[in-house]
Amino acid sequence: MGLAKRIGKSETLRGALCWLGAQYIRLVALTGRWTVINDGPAAALWDEGKPFILAFWHGRILMMPRIWRPGVPINMLISQHRDGQLIARTVSHFGIDTIVGSTNRGGGAALRAMLKSLKSGQCVGITPDGPRGPRMRATAGIVAVARLSGCPVLPATWAAKPRRLLGSWDRFAVALPFAQGELVWGEPIHVATDADADGLEAARLKIEMALNALTAEADARLGVESPSPAPPSGVGAEES
Repeated sequence: MGLAKRIGKSETLRGALCWLGAQYIRLVALTGRWTVINDGPAAALWDEGKPFILAFWHGRILMMPRIWRPGVPINMLISQHRDGQLIARTVSHFGIDTIVGSTNRGGGAALRAMLKSLKSGQCVGITPDGPRGPRMRATAGIVAVARLSGCPVLPATWAAKPRRLLGSWDRFAVALPFAQGELVWGEPIHVATDADADGLEAARLKIEMALNALTAEADARLGVESPSPAPPSGVGAEES
């Protein structure tokens, strides 16, 4: 039996792997020299107790716990796939709760759970291109949540040097210990509650372009390779 199958079948192995993943994130965060850029909009909303939707690409999940203010509740949308569950258990070590499901594929329950969280004043986190892509292409699900909740979307990303880009569909980025890094916030993006189809598509594209610009600019400042978005055809995968 291969390692992946053994991990999938063993609760003990899954738990150990997620614990090790969390410790690695802490190691990278503690040993690196991290600069936070443009966190004013997020800080203002945190200080006022106003909820928002955190958006980041699937390939930049690793250091996102480091960008979040400790003690502020957030519920991250996670897919039912095995890798999604591993992510959920890993981020739980940072006090991050999860909502299991999708906003696009029979995800009525997940959508209702996110809206309930936002209405209660808790933030939610969504990877608009997860869990299977296309890479760095936003799906319509995040726009639907923003329209129905009336909450702004705040794009965010990180970059680090040295780091490795894996060969996975999302070109998953792994920061290395003692890296120089940036944790970058974008400006809030609002979706009108009465937006029509054209307005929703414009908002979706704005989120996608903002995330791609933030990522490319952060990578360029540190002099590292920035992955290209996948071709736009086939947009519609679920979030993770």
